[in-house]
Amino acid sequence: MDDELLLTVDEAAARLRVSRWTLYNLIRSNELRTVKIRRRRFVPVYALVECIDNLMGAA
Repeated sequence: MDDELLLTVDEAAARLRVSRWTLYNLIRSNELRTVKIRRRRFVPVYALVECIDNLMGAA
């Protein structure tokens, strides 16, 4: 089981199998929620699941 609660942008993009550019577009369009800690942006694992569910519902 994966214990990570927060993923870097690169890790989240790899999990979704999309580019960083696509991931940042999901963030900008508020389809993917993130957490900012100081200057770094992280993606909560639960936010990936929410994003996928929302995208499947729209399809």
